[in-house]
Amino acid sequence: MAYQFYGWNHGDVLATDMDYGEEWTPCKLYDALSGIWCQYTCAPRLREKWSRENKTAGQCSITAFLAQDIFGGRVYGIPLPGGNYHCYNVVNDCVFDLTSEQFGEEKLNYENNPEQFREVHFAKEEKRLRYEFLKGELKKRLAGSKG
Repeated sequence: MAYQFYGWNHGDVLATDMDYGEEWTPCKLYDALSGIWCQYTCAPRLREKWSRENKTAGQCSITAFLAQDIFGGRVYGIPLPGGNYHCYNVVNDCVFDLTSEQFGEEKLNYENNPEQFREVHFAKEEKRLRYEFLKGELKKRLAGSKG
C-alpha cells in the first residue's frame, strides 16, 4: 500500500508500549486509525471539512498524543493561523505526521516548531474525551484481533 502521510517510510519506528506488539509501526497505526477516525473524533471547528475521503481532518493532536503513547518520542506543533497548531511526532530522529494528508499538496515545515504537551491540549475537555474515545476504540480493535 502506498501511504500519503508525511514520514510514512520510517518503518524503523517501533512501539515502545508492548501492549501494541513490537511489530507496531506508524503505518500499522495509520491503518488501524483509518477505520476509527470519524466526525466525532474530528476537532469541532473542522467538522464541516471531515469526510471519509478527508478522514485525517481535525485529528492531529489526539492522533499525535496516541502515537506518543505507543512509540514514545515528542509531539511538536506547526503554528497555524488563529493560534492553533498542527501536531506531529518525532521519535529519535524520525519525523512522522499521520494526519498530514488533510493539507493536500500544501508543504508543511517540520523544523524548529514548539513542543506540544498533552496537559495543555487536554485542558479542553472535549479534546481529552475525543482522545480517550480514539484510544479506547483502538484497544477494542486490538483485543478483537487477538481473540
